[in-house]
Amino acid sequence: MNARFHLAALTRAAALVASGVLAWAAPAAAQSFSARPFGRISFYTTSMRYEVDGLAEPATMSEFITTVTFRSAEDDADGLDYGLDMRHAGYAAEERSPRVSIYDGWVGGRFRNGTVRARVGQMWLNDLGALGSVAGGLVELHRASDPERGTGVRVGVFGGLEPRVYEFGYAPNVRKLGAYVAYDGKGAQRHVAGYVNVRNQNLTERSVLSFTNYVPVGGRFFLYQAAEYDLSGPGGMGHGGLTYFFANARVTATSRLELQGIYNRGRSIDTRGIVEAQLGGRPVTTSKIDGLLYESAGGRVYVEVVRGVRVQAGYSRDKTNRDDAASNRVNVGVHVTNLAGSGFDVTATDTRINRPTGRYDSIYVSVGHDAGRRVYLSGDFSSALSEIRATGQVDPIRVDLRPRLNRYSGTAVVTVGGTTTLLVTVERTSDQTMTEFRVLAGISYRLR
Repeated sequence: MNARFHLAALTRAAALVASGVLAWAAPAAAQSFSARPFGRISFYTTSMRYEVDGLAEPATMSEFITTVTFRSAEDDADGLDYGLDMRHAGYAAEERSPRVSIYDGWVGGRFRNGTVRARVGQMWLNDLGALGSVAGGLVELHRASDPERGTGVRVGVFGGLEPRVYEFGYAPNVRKLGAYVAYDGKGAQRHVAGYVNVRNQNLTERSVLSFTNYVPVGGRFFLYQAAEYDLSGPGGMGHGGLTYFFANARVTATSRLELQGIYNRGRSIDTRGIVEAQLGGRPVTTSKIDGLLYESAGGRVYVEVVRGVRVQAGYSRDKTNRDDAASNRVNVGVHVTNLAGSGFDVTATDTRINRPTGRYDSIYVSVGHDAGRRVYLSGDFSSALSEIRATGQVDPIRVDLRPRLNRYSGTAVVTVGGTTTLLVTVERTSDQTMTEFRVLAGISYRLR
């Protein structure tokens, strides 16, 4: 069965379920509309002109992007639910086709005093992170432990097709189903455990457990964790195990001192490619099954030296491949609000990375100032220098390469009437072989 058949079947199912949801929710729909929906419509256009050494004529490209977000308000009363979040990109060049991305496009309802919620359509379940994109149906049960504070337990079950997130359509012959349990506590505290099964024809592409935790303690300590554990290898090849783990802890030690620690570890595996190779009878290498191992551990210190002056310094060790040596990354910076009473905001950072094969240094400076109550102007400069050490293929003499990239930009943000924002950015980027000039202009209108 092809993607067109899947889309038609999904459309028919969505129409049937939506009809039932609307009929069931109709008596209480008036209650839900007392809470106003919210949304945003934005339109941006980007024009680029770049010159590359060796090209006789400068090249140009223009892009036009429209984004729409609109959804019903969060409400515990029975009634209608709906959500839309989509993006359309068009290009002036004939060789590039327009692209439509749909993140949310669903309709549903709240029943039995808000304890039962059902949705049908395309949705992104944020509780499951990157695994949460599904086109199908969702049923979620709520049990509130403290309705006034919004705490309680949620249990959800879902299933359907897997959307192509960056273009309209669905992955052929792929089915996704799963379930999750979530606890929402005080002060945005949240704990989620989920299971997702992805099937590609007759093979299991992924069978994975997902965990996320957000723990605030006393307004001074915050811990966020996310993890994925595969119960088996893609298509039965390789092995399961911990695929992803991320932890971010932040401590406010005093009113002027803040500490942050970050740890990230995982394996990058092309599960879709491995399973499709199996289905097509093509061999799969061991390195592809093992994937790329990445790991990063580090920390950062933030200190408010005096009122309005905040400095930070950080260090981490990063590894992007299991066979590579770890690199050292150092970051220092300062942010000044209303410099010496002048109204200027200044930010400056310097990031340096030392690798066995070379070094990388990036400097960023930004200066901003209010030009009236509704206009904010800013200018930015960044410069990046890479030092790459390589060995000649014929003559084993070390070759040092020092490519440098410079970027200058200016931005104006204008707020009109509290609901409309205008943005204009002009930037110039250049290195040894290329010069690019880019203009970005846009308007964003808030519907609520």
